[in-house]
Amino acid sequence: MTDPAAPDPVRTWHRLADACVLLDGFHALKHAVRFGAEVPVAVAVDRLAVLALADELAPDVRSTLAALVAEVPEAAYRGLVPRPHPTGVAALAVRPSREANLARLTHTPRTAPVVVLDNPRNLGNAGAVIRLAAGFGATGVVTTGTLDPWHPTVVRGGAGLHFATAVERLTVGELSGGPVFALDPEGEDVRGVKLPDDAVLAFGSERSGLSQELRARADHLLALPMRPQVSSYNLATSVAMTLYHWSAGAGRPA
Repeated sequence: MTDPAAPDPVRTWHRLADACVLLDGFHALKHAVRFGAEVPVAVAVDRLAVLALADELAPDVRSTLAALVAEVPEAAYRGLVPRPHPTGVAALAVRPSREANLARLTHTPRTAPVVVLDNPRNLGNAGAVIRLAAGFGATGVVTTGTLDPWHPTVVRGGAGLHFATAVERLTVGELSGGPVFALDPEGEDVRGVKLPDDAVLAFGSERSGLSQELRARADHLLALPMRPQVSSYNLATSVAMTLYHWSAGAGRPA
């Protein structure tokens, strides 16, 4: 039986939607909760199914989800989200403040790199990069240009892992706190370079590469190994290769 004194989750959603980040699907909610996001409202078409998923995939946050997730009719759920997720669950989370993200991104000494996406265009690629950065334990992901790294499509692509790393949009002039290693076909082979823990790893856009402003800001240009006549790698693939190079030990000073 529904508690008549409990707040209406649909009304709460409408009240908070413009000021919060959409968490679309079970994995996005799971990761956000796991990494300390403030989640004021979560809804599901089938609450028991969500808790069964938590039992199977995320027992560490099961009790939190049990207290948080409210069941709503499917029609109400579909009215809250732009594209219903197969798991039938969604939530709203409070976006970390810009000040908090900047404090993490510029704190020294850093123990893991910052990834910079220079004027990216593809929302899905940006989400994939944030997911990679969280997995490798990067300090954060910065975008330059007009793409909002907290766009709902980016958050969906990142599976809620925005809350596991610092994600912010900055100008090139605001980059600070470590040497900038920019990936460019004309650079030195990355396999011969040790990437320090405080590196700023910069990647150009999918279509036009690095901006002149970022190239001028770079301390080092690096190139990924690539077979002749192959034009390029996907952006997320390039980030994964570079972060792996750092994490495998070649990127850490002896």
